[in-house]
Amino acid sequence: MREKKLHEILKQTFGHSEFRFDQLAIINTVLDGYDALAIMPTGGGKSLCYQIPALYSEGITLVISPLISLMHDQVVNLRESGVEACFLNSSQDANERREVESKIVAGEVKLVYVSPEGLLSGYLAEFFRPLKVSLIAIDEAHCVSQWGHEFRKDYTRLGELKDIFPATPFLGLTATADAKTRDDITKQLRMSNPQKFVSSFDRPNIRYTIREREAEVKQLDDFIQTNHVGDTGIVYCLSRRKVDKITGELNNLGHNAVAYHAGLSSEIRQKAQEAFNCEDSIIVVATIAFGMGIDRPDVRFVAHLDLPKSIESYYQETGRAGRDGNPSNAWMVYGLQDVIKLSQMLETTDAGEIYKKSARVKLDAMLSLCETPKCRRQFLLGYFEQDYPSICGNCDSCLEPGETWDATVDAQKVLSVIYKTGQMFGAGYIVDILRESKNAKVIERGHESLSVYGIGKDQTKNHWSVIIRQLLNQKYIAVKNWEYRTFCLTSKSREILKGEIVFTLRKLKDKALKKKKRVSAAVTGHQQPELFEELRILRKIIADENKVPPYVVFGDKSLHDMCQLMPRDRSEFLMVNGVGESKCDKYSELFLGKIGEYLVQL
Repeated sequence: MREKKLHEILKQTFGHSEFRFDQLAIINTVLDGYDALAIMPTGGGKSLCYQIPALYSEGITLVISPLISLMHDQVVNLRESGVEACFLNSSQDANERREVESKIVAGEVKLVYVSPEGLLSGYLAEFFRPLKVSLIAIDEAHCVSQWGHEFRKDYTRLGELKDIFPATPFLGLTATADAKTRDDITKQLRMSNPQKFVSSFDRPNIRYTIREREAEVKQLDDFIQTNHVGDTGIVYCLSRRKVDKITGELNNLGHNAVAYHAGLSSEIRQKAQEAFNCEDSIIVVATIAFGMGIDRPDVRFVAHLDLPKSIESYYQETGRAGRDGNPSNAWMVYGLQDVIKLSQMLETTDAGEIYKKSARVKLDAMLSLCETPKCRRQFLLGYFEQDYPSICGNCDSCLEPGETWDATVDAQKVLSVIYKTGQMFGAGYIVDILRESKNAKVIERGHESLSVYGIGKDQTKNHWSVIIRQLLNQKYIAVKNWEYRTFCLTSKSREILKGEIVFTLRKLKDKALKKKKRVSAAVTGHQQPELFEELRILRKIIADENKVPPYVVFGDKSLHDMCQLMPRDRSEFLMVNGVGESKCDKYSELFLGKIGEYLVQL
């Protein structure tokens, strides 16, 4: 009975026919009163995991969200689907807050979005205490953990809510969390025997490309001209100054680009956000201040002009491309100077030493992804402890294999130094032994008399650092002590030491960009491009009249479905993906009319 009702809500309210990934299992877990942690890829439908229980259950669902803009977008989307939702945050004046609170008390609202700071304030906590709170959902739950990549201190106090709502299940949701981070999230939130759901991290529609930086603006322009003319995209830069510079240069080259970073006024940032939400062909050049909670489904590319600080950050930022499932690109150029900048930024923060050590390890892993000759997807998924048995055929390593070199002998040298020094030291000391350093500690320990002392003196520090990173990330060595980050051999080390395998590395030299077939054309399933454009124009008119982004009315996927199904009446219109009862009531007459006009002309 419950499952039938849940499917009815899914179809009638949100217009979807089937649950995806672990959605149904997650929903049933929280409806049964248990805590849960859900790790699902960007675009995988995390929001439905708390929105559907909210509509099924009595009382209200509290959604803890990190950004005011994200709360606003979620509420607008829900109202378009006929769901009463609201938010309580600092953007509201006293009268607006009183009006919203009255609706909540009267039972007119099913979902309430709040910030962690707001909910933990004495006033809001006491306001909700006597009400029936059926579920507390923590969005972007990786912010809870010091091992996560966007740690926020206010999130660490959310476990206190267990004292106020002891009988209410907690649901944590994020797209990026390794095993260590997942354990820390459940501990920080004081979850009781939580069930953990980890869906596949694979985004098969995204093509990954990483190149060394040469002339970044020309490289970026070539990439866009070859693959994404007229498409919507995001370009990430490390600094505000660089954002402004790249925005200007892209506009000079004829692209429609806007800047977004924390140094701009709130008015300019708001205009950039609106342009991104509402324009069909726009490039936002931004720092990481832009992005968390992006709902736009038709972002066709995400480009990085600087190295992200971690694989988690990279995965989350690139995941903003292709949320509609259509082919998209994640493209990046990087240089070793990026590592220096990020390291300096980390050391100047007031973060604790535990966080800094974790961040250094994550930065090394990110650099290793850039340097690996392996399939990018295999490496990414392996980082999140997910096996990917074959090469993907949709990354630069698979499609345009770069030159590699046999690094087996040098790998043997590194492993020998680790073994001969007692498996007690970190990367810096290992490189010192290899390069015949006269460091006082080397002399003090008598390691200058080892047979391996100086066997790598003909190579640079960076050369040996690359080999150590790849040995670590391919599990030929392991971290023995996380506090001091010392290395030890693994069971796989024997394969290299005995010459049973060839240990290959990528030659770090960017190749000229090749003109290739456009990869970002949407998979439409129909041959009606003229109708699709007419429906897009109609969608834009409706969106402007209602002052909402076009994708809130219907995503491109829904428009393509209309072109394929050619619905002629309300019942057929309800068969379109993304069309629920509310949107059918609002828009079916207009879209059916446009489709009817098109059919008459055939």
